[in-house]
Amino acid sequence: MLRGKSKYTKEAIEFAMDEVYNLLKLKAEIKNKTYRFSGYINFVVTRPKVRGINAPHCRDKVVQLAMNNVLKEIYNPKFIYDSYACIDEKGTHRCVKRIQHFMRKAKWEYGDEAFIVKIDIKKFFYNIVRDILKELIAQTIKEKETLELIYLIIDSADAIDVLGMPLGNTLSQLCANIYLNVVDQYAKRNLGLKYYIRYMDDIIIIVENKERAKEVLELIRAKVEKELGLVLNENKSKIFPLAQGANAIGFKIYPTHMLLRNESKKRIKQKLKKFKPLLIEEEITIEKVEQILNSWLGHADLANSYKFIQSLLERFDYIKLVDKRFKNGKIKKVFKIKREVIDDARKSYISAKAS
Repeated sequence: MLRGKSKYTKEAIEFAMDEVYNLLKLKAEIKNKTYRFSGYINFVVTRPKVRGINAPHCRDKVVQLAMNNVLKEIYNPKFIYDSYACIDEKGTHRCVKRIQHFMRKAKWEYGDEAFIVKIDIKKFFYNIVRDILKELIAQTIKEKETLELIYLIIDSADAIDVLGMPLGNTLSQLCANIYLNVVDQYAKRNLGLKYYIRYMDDIIIIVENKERAKEVLELIRAKVEKELGLVLNENKSKIFPLAQGANAIGFKIYPTHMLLRNESKKRIKQKLKKFKPLLIEEEITIEKVEQILNSWLGHADLANSYKFIQSLLERFDYIKLVDKRFKNGKIKKVFKIKREVIDDARKSYISAKAS
């Protein structure tokens, strides 16, 4: 709970200072059915887009983490193999590689007639119908006391809106997968779609031709609207030829290669432009900047990004790429800050400030 600098909130520290007592108290409240949800901490994030976040308080987060650890052992085996969001050993990189693998197989099997169906659900988290979600959960979880506790967390969203699950809730991610598993099972079992992948509310399907693509899009639309009470995002839900490639999970994916999305390129250039003055004024540490840059590099390495990375090295004089040996023995390129460049710039800055 205290991993990462941002987790050291006053609440978290106070809970950890008497952790055993607080955990036993929570356990007793749950057992005696006196546990009550403490409400939400509300804030806004702007990346990758502006979203309102409703985060639980520390003690409620502990309850949700414990519940999630138990429930995922029950539900993860029930999900289709090609569901990739918020599931252990899955994630964005595996999803992107799987999409490209499917594109290659579909091109070999269907040829130039192959079509992609891309589906995005409009404001998915904000429009989940909580009564439908509870019905879906009750199909698997039969223990009354467990259901009551799950429903308590779900119903806590009543304080926010009549629909939806809070983005900040730990349990919301699992609930989202349970909700859209209805679509996954329909796609695989009823429609027989073998090239089907979902990452949260983003769905990629590859079919044999344009006519089948139109049919599949309308069948999925009907399923989503009638059984789940959701609506497709019309601007992002469309069909197009496989050769056109697919914009998904931060990449432009083709059967033969992958490219970084323009938005990803724009963001890293903005950060690099901002970081140098912050380093000079010692408002951010070198270690923090390197961590951010190498996190992005891990994303960029999946794509054909060599030329773009070289352009960054040419444009920003305070960064370089060096070899680093990892614990598994692999040697990879990582970003490093040129300390001598920052030191020289800092001396000039201090001198100019003094004069």
